[in-house]
Amino acid sequence: MGKEIKFSLVFRDMWQSAGKYQPRVDQLLKVAPAIIKMGCFDRVETNGGGFEQVNLLYGENPNNAVRQWTKPFHEAGIQTHMLDRALNALRMSPCPKDLRKLFYKVKKAQGTDITRIFCGLNDPRNVIPSIQYAKEAGMIAQASLCITHSPIHTVEFYINLAKTFIDAGADEICLKDMAGIGRPESLGKIVAGIKAYNKDIIIQYHSHAGPGFNMASILEVARGGCDYIDTGVSPLSWGTGHADIIAVQEMLKDAGFKVKEINMEAYMEVRTMVQEMMDDFLGYYIPALNHLNNSLLVKPGLPGGMMGSLMTDLEDNLKSLNKWKVKNNQPELTTDQLLVKLFDEVAYVWPKVGYPCLVTPFSQYVKNLALMNVMQMEKGKERWSMIAENIWDMILGKSGQLAGPVDKVLVDMAKAEGREFMTTDPQENYPDDLDTYRQKMKENGWELGLDDEELFEYAMHPQQYEAYKSGAAKAAFEKDLAERKAKKNAPAAGAAEPKTLTVTVNGQSYKVDIAYGDQPAATAAQDAAAPAAATGEGIEVLAPLEGKAYLVQSSSETPKKVGDHVEEGEIICYIEAMKVFNRIKAEKAGTITSIAFASGDSVEEDDVLMTIA
Repeated sequence: MGKEIKFSLVFRDMWQSAGKYQPRVDQLLKVAPAIIKMGCFDRVETNGGGFEQVNLLYGENPNNAVRQWTKPFHEAGIQTHMLDRALNALRMSPCPKDLRKLFYKVKKAQGTDITRIFCGLNDPRNVIPSIQYAKEAGMIAQASLCITHSPIHTVEFYINLAKTFIDAGADEICLKDMAGIGRPESLGKIVAGIKAYNKDIIIQYHSHAGPGFNMASILEVARGGCDYIDTGVSPLSWGTGHADIIAVQEMLKDAGFKVKEINMEAYMEVRTMVQEMMDDFLGYYIPALNHLNNSLLVKPGLPGGMMGSLMTDLEDNLKSLNKWKVKNNQPELTTDQLLVKLFDEVAYVWPKVGYPCLVTPFSQYVKNLALMNVMQMEKGKERWSMIAENIWDMILGKSGQLAGPVDKVLVDMAKAEGREFMTTDPQENYPDDLDTYRQKMKENGWELGLDDEELFEYAMHPQQYEAYKSGAAKAAFEKDLAERKAKKNAPAAGAAEPKTLTVTVNGQSYKVDIAYGDQPAATAAQDAAAPAAATGEGIEVLAPLEGKAYLVQSSSETPKKVGDHVEEGEIICYIEAMKVFNRIKAEKAGTITSIAFASGDSVEEDDVLMTIA
């Protein structure tokens, strides 16, 4: 019998790679015993990455979810692990040092054993502090090599990076093949090279099935000396997700490796419960294309974990773009046409912004930049005409050192706008601010929580936490779900067509208006989200894209109000779209005479945001 290979179930990532949301805590607790009964998993990925934020978005406390969800696995002797984004911890934007340190203390107290630390730039300055903070908190620090395929990201590059992390104290190494585009033979050589440097270091391999390489890659890393393999279970395996445990186990067993057997009765229980969760509400947020493997993903190298949100973003932007095209007497685009244009533009943009590994947040940044380029060019405007501040931060080196040089076009743009490239430690750009959130919680009468977990959640996700506490997040989610259920239950062509449906979501009933053909429905959810009309005098400030409008991005800013004087070019608000904040600036100096939205309101392209006289 050959070397033993152990398995991890990436339950959190299964959902994130398929759609927008995660299961509720009651659903997680129901499926945990069946996962344990399968008998083949030594590790389960329980949280991290998008888990915390999406729980807030539908009105559930993620701290409660993590504590309850990790408990049954600990009792069964199964290790739990999570995904973290180094400098960014659990969010899209960088975190202050005091918040990063608290992060690991909270997650260890909540029951998470292993943290998988990654930086999409593979910048040791971002990863090594997290290794230290995690170990200080008593967690196992697993440092990741973010895998991609470029002239810069060679076998030698990754072996040397692993050596750096091991020398800095990493307990384990993960090959994070988040797009599944790592080439099998190269991946095997990387694992063998790391084992040659330190034969005792534990190596775990994570990959996505979408482009079609990952079964061959799993076999090659196993032959190279890999210790753990991440897998999924049906009906969320394959597609933009992960290889199914059954196929992986059988392949490795045939190749002579020692692997645990699978309790197939329990596998079917898990499979059935996952389908029940999809039927309950999660399936309404899983685009059909994410169930399919797609070798078109080899070229843009977009990660599986982003594909769930990407298809939803694409759907929204397609509606917006086609609305413009109809208004301007141009033929509309199909989803496939826009998808191909996007993939081609990602492949064009990626080397020009220095080859950041396409993983959160940089996958979103590059995808968003490419999508905005496509949208602008389709409207006859110039490429690069809309670049969000988060994306500029990446280009300028504020988030870390890019692997390659930035294209001269962008360098010249930066200089013309007075922007400076940075080479200092990225952490220096983000001062400590936990005390600010402590004070705000005190003012609101909010508890800091067990082990300061509520303080952590608020400081990590301020806007989402406030919406959760106010009940706005739960109300918005339930109305959106009601609309989706109503749309699915609409009658077939030729049948009687009711104008309204009553849909029950989590015990609450919603009356939803239904429209047919090309006329959009006016729903309670849309009515609630629509901003009030601007009534002030002066020039209208229009939304350049659809998303959620906010007056501020962080607690350090003072929101603009009616009567404030603003200068030309001054930031007056933000639109959050596709997980990044886009700054909206005043096009002229003057006085704000009206504000047409409340923070968090959904706006569409060309909606009036403010008027300035």
